[in-house]
Amino acid sequence: MRKKDKRVLASGRWRRRWRHSLKLRLVTMFLLLALVMTAIFMGGMQRAFSTGWRDAAKPLVADYVDRVVAELGTPPDVAKAEALVTRLPIAIRIEGPQVNWQSHPERFGFRERAGDGRVGDWLSRSTADGHRVSFGLGTVPWQRGPHGIFGWLTLALLLALIAASYMYVRRLLRPLDDIGAGAERFGRGDFAEAIPLRRRDELGDLAQRINTMAQDIKGMLDAKRGLLLALSHELRSPLTRARLNAELLPVSADGNGPGERERAALLRDLGEMRDLISDLLESERLASPHATLHREPVDLAALVREVVADMPDAATVTLELPVDLPALALDRMRIRLLVRNLLDNALRYSEEAGQPPRIALTRQDGGVLLEVRDFGPGVDAAQLAHLTEPFYRTDSARQRATGGVGLGMYLCQLVAQAHGSRLEVRRAEPGLSVRLLLAD
Repeated sequence: MRKKDKRVLASGRWRRRWRHSLKLRLVTMFLLLALVMTAIFMGGMQRAFSTGWRDAAKPLVADYVDRVVAELGTPPDVAKAEALVTRLPIAIRIEGPQVNWQSHPERFGFRERAGDGRVGDWLSRSTADGHRVSFGLGTVPWQRGPHGIFGWLTLALLLALIAASYMYVRRLLRPLDDIGAGAERFGRGDFAEAIPLRRRDELGDLAQRINTMAQDIKGMLDAKRGLLLALSHELRSPLTRARLNAELLPVSADGNGPGERERAALLRDLGEMRDLISDLLESERLASPHATLHREPVDLAALVREVVADMPDAATVTLELPVDLPALALDRMRIRLLVRNLLDNALRYSEEAGQPPRIALTRQDGGVLLEVRDFGPGVDAAQLAHLTEPFYRTDSARQRATGGVGLGMYLCQLVAQAHGSRLEVRRAEPGLSVRLLLAD
């Protein structure tokens, strides 16, 4: 990369940082305000004093110049002029037929203004013998010594003031950093650590109110989760009894007796309700920040084969399972649930596809990449981001024929997050591809 490109890139980063940093903008505003006020004050005062003092001092200076010219004599005495220059901070130039002398050659060389008797800022007088004597400022005493150090000291003082201003503003707005970090934690569902209260000003009051809001939200979420768990547990017992009673109904020898179809439909509905309650309980366990995993070395290839063997409809699934994959420390039961749900979705949407679903495992980044792909109609791009939401269905009518209640992908996302991963759902043209990276 060229130096010019690097400078442009650095400049762009600085502009973005300045645009998004309240501290930098406040310090810049204070500095600009100080510079503008200083410039206005100095310009105004200089204008006010210079006009008044010039008008008041002009006759005094003119009288003094007349007396000095008279003291130099006719023709002007160079020795007296040198004594005056040595004693006073003035510069003298003498031009004429007999004497041509100047005390500070570097201070001359400007053009003469016509009609005002002045050469630049120098007052001039003409003598009777044709000489012209011009006066001006010479070397001021403070200019004779080294003074560059004062400029560096002034610059250092200004930089120190800028640094002090930035540190003060940063300390003043530090609660904003705490509030931002706390809001991010609360958004993730982590309410264990509250926002620290550093001061009792407006920002401290804001942090306190956000802490109160977070505790209220936590209480509502806990109450919702507790109610859901309690209902799920309470429904399990009557559901189990209802299923047991349905299975104990008398069955005809040929299986085609009266009520057989109704009995099978009842058992199917009871099974779906049982699966729904189990999914709800598992989703609440995984959604809890204290969810624990029972990790053990798992051979993913063997686990996938077991899941496929347990599903009668999965006999045609294409398997791409290398034999040299490493064993990973995973929760076997929950990874099994994840693979089963993904494969069940792939099979459901591949009924009319010309190619069966595919499960592939690939070594990647020290872990194993799991991909489940179907070759069905797929989903719209606008629906991809919602597929892992609870109770989301791609069909707005929520027809039973499409299967499921919308918890399968949500459970898969929770299992992936509990293992430090995340589902990646994308269109495969045709079909849908779901991937996640599993590692120790």
